[in-house]
Amino acid sequence: MDMSYLLILALLLGCLAATVPVFMALFFTGTFGLVFLLDIDPRIVIEVLYRSMDKFALVVVLFFVLCGNIMTTGTIVKKLINTANVLVGFLPGGLAMAGILACGFFGAISGSTVATVVAIGGFMIPALIKNNYDEKFSVGVMTTAPILGVIIPPSIAMILYAMVSNDPLEALFLTGFIPGLLIMVALSVYAYIVSKKQGLPTLERPTFREALKVIRESIWALLLPVLIFGGIYSGLFTANEAAVVACFYAFFVEIAIHRDLKLRDVKRIVVSSAVTSATLLIIVAGASVFGEYLTFEQIPNKIANAVVSSIDSPWVFLLAVNILLLVIGMFMDIISATLILTPIFLPLLSQFGIDTMHFGLLMTLNLGIGYCTPPLGVSLYISGATINRDLVYVSKAVMPFLLIQLAILLLLTFWPDLVLFLPRLVYG
Repeated sequence: MDMSYLLILALLLGCLAATVPVFMALFFTGTFGLVFLLDIDPRIVIEVLYRSMDKFALVVVLFFVLCGNIMTTGTIVKKLINTANVLVGFLPGGLAMAGILACGFFGAISGSTVATVVAIGGFMIPALIKNNYDEKFSVGVMTTAPILGVIIPPSIAMILYAMVSNDPLEALFLTGFIPGLLIMVALSVYAYIVSKKQGLPTLERPTFREALKVIRESIWALLLPVLIFGGIYSGLFTANEAAVVACFYAFFVEIAIHRDLKLRDVKRIVVSSAVTSATLLIIVAGASVFGEYLTFEQIPNKIANAVVSSIDSPWVFLLAVNILLLVIGMFMDIISATLILTPIFLPLLSQFGIDTMHFGLLMTLNLGIGYCTPPLGVSLYISGATINRDLVYVSKAVMPFLLIQLAILLLLTFWPDLVLFLPRLVYG
């Protein structure tokens, strides 16, 4: 291996080990490689920074972040949880199922796992414990179920993957529905078994009139995902425009119909969303500079040639990539990992005849699991703060649920037709 590659790798890992922020580690490492190792004019770094952020897809991310903040501030989240509780709350393990279903509802609007953990987990973990559910079970299920935020469209991670791979975003979104449904069903079945085994009391089944009342109160919240996906796949507007429509709808519902959001709150919500989006843009910029160095060195092609010469089976390749992505997800956030790794893996996919949309879903699921794996899983820290427990306790609590998600990951890895069924059905 070239000594310059080892130097770059050591610099990047050294920055990360020294707790330098990821975007700065990527930026400094990429700049060092371009300017000092390749002797390229430093002005190209400025050009890369500008070009990386001059992408229309990033506007979509801003508006989905804003939409999630609107719902968290208002009562849409509470109404989604009430609806889920009415639908499944009376079953054994029903309250846990309601939390899982609520994560699916919220994920179909926000596109973010972190937002889902904060909005749904922060409410449901204390509620489950209060209703005599085991604390570890409560923490485990409401820490891992929010992965639905990046699997069920609209997904911020999928938006960034499509930006790099040039896959049609609407078709890529469709790959997330069946995996998201599988995760919801599998976690719900596990909750049912645990509840029956522990003999937990069930809630009283609501009458038809009571259920109708809750659904009627939640109808405006429930129509939001219908509006997003109905508009996209009917051709009324694009996935990019859907984010703007969703924001306007959420603002209108919370201010004019629910009246739980005051006009004085709008400035705070917009500023908070802008700060979150700016953080994302900084990560995109840092990752792009590092990616530019990889491109100049033709590292993706060199890796592709090395892998193809040593692996001849697409299934072995996918299994190896899954393990690699799971390890990377333990240490790197999904945004940085997607932007850095996608250009590296894309040349390999054509060599093995792997569909890029299938791989995009696998990458998203793998890195999404990273939210729940130590030492840097963000969801672990959020849930731990909710009940004042340390990282070790929460990490043990999520293990059974991670095993379920890993089993689903293996199924989706070796059954690509299941992932691609909806895109092929809609787009041929």
